[in-house]
Amino acid sequence: MTLSPQHFKAFEEIVGEKNISINPSTLSVYSYDSTRTEILPSCVIFPRHTQDIQKIIAYAYTHKIPITPRGAGSGMSGGSINEGIILALQKHMNKILHIDTQNLCVTLEPAVLNASLNNALAPYNLFFPPDPASASFSTIGGNISENAGGMCAVKYGVSKDYLLSAKLVIGTGELIEVGHKTYKDVAGYNLLGLVCGSEGSLGVITELTLKLKAKARFEKSLLVGFSSLKSLADCSCAILSSGITPCAMEFLDTLTTQALNSRFNLYPTEAKAILIIKLDGNFEPSLEFEASEIEKICKAYNPLSFEVAKDKQEEERIWFGRKNASQANSIYGVKKLNEDITLPRSKVADFLERVQEISQKYDFPIPCFGHIGDGNIHTNVMLPSLSSLSEGKEAIKELFSITLSMGGTLSGEHGIGLSKAPYMPLAFSSTHLKLFAQIKKAFDPHNILNPHKMGFDPS
Repeated sequence: MTLSPQHFKAFEEIVGEKNISINPSTLSVYSYDSTRTEILPSCVIFPRHTQDIQKIIAYAYTHKIPITPRGAGSGMSGGSINEGIILALQKHMNKILHIDTQNLCVTLEPAVLNASLNNALAPYNLFFPPDPASASFSTIGGNISENAGGMCAVKYGVSKDYLLSAKLVIGTGELIEVGHKTYKDVAGYNLLGLVCGSEGSLGVITELTLKLKAKARFEKSLLVGFSSLKSLADCSCAILSSGITPCAMEFLDTLTTQALNSRFNLYPTEAKAILIIKLDGNFEPSLEFEASEIEKICKAYNPLSFEVAKDKQEEERIWFGRKNASQANSIYGVKKLNEDITLPRSKVADFLERVQEISQKYDFPIPCFGHIGDGNIHTNVMLPSLSSLSEGKEAIKELFSITLSMGGTLSGEHGIGLSKAPYMPLAFSSTHLKLFAQIKKAFDPHNILNPHKMGFDPS
């Protein structure tokens, strides 16, 4: 769509000429995210504060102009790209407003980077636990909008577990605050829960208050090599059932391990699957005890190797591969279809076996890695060329169908956005989708907030 001169002038009067752009290079920058799908917006606006956003949305409501909020554009599902107006929050709305060390919470604007927040919290020995791989460049508003998790979710949970309150401009331009600065709140419907993970489709977040945690004093990392993914998956369940809750519990499959070793020679070459564990706590002997107990549990599953990091350098080596798994797998194809299905932990081994069947059927490598501690698996369908895209999407559809048949879900942390929208009818009944649309319409009567997302039509 094209923004008329009348509309452009109205928005310019709200934010000033330096905070609005229809320059083709600016529009191009805001036309894509990490999916590399491109949708050229009509205009990019850089709001300065909540009042700007209220006025912009009120005008857009009257004239039915689509608006999509955007942080850093690091999303993996097309959630922050759209036609119409992009509200680019990172330029101005990036301030930490208050760190409350008594109530263990922080109030901030949505475009504060995850890593910047934790850097600011470090002197207080506090942290915001959700740690997506994009922490160094993704915003807190984006983390909340996608309900991001990360490697520490097995112990510390995901973004929704830390959201206390949010100020939100809904689709009419009205400002509401949902939630309270309290750890308990059962008054009324849980509107705050609806906001988290809604991908900007219910309102534009202008301020957040988040729970914080005190940092553990000690950490210990372990690496275990296995001869099969089934042994690794079964061992992981046994560890968690023993009463030990690691800070992180990650895995690398055979293809991912081989890709990493081809470049960095990090892991035992005979291993077909790698389990990486991080323990944390405030009493060092308790970590030693837990590491010893984990070793005993692992022995029942015949590990090929068991290693405990002796120093910071060894710990960094152990985790380097997991942090670079996605990039390493690029050797298997020119186009990656990266999904993040989540399953009950007991089904992970069965699912990974079915992945191999799909890989053989379509003749595409499908390396897998991820958060085995909470069943969140990154499946990467690697295409040899762009001409294979339709077959790749068929493979993805089969993987989703298998996931759902095992009691899983389409996404654990990347969100639905555009990329998974076509598959929502696989996961939800028409009644579910109708309820989603009714909720959307209640917050956004004219369907102007990040339209065409989530796989349902509010009309």
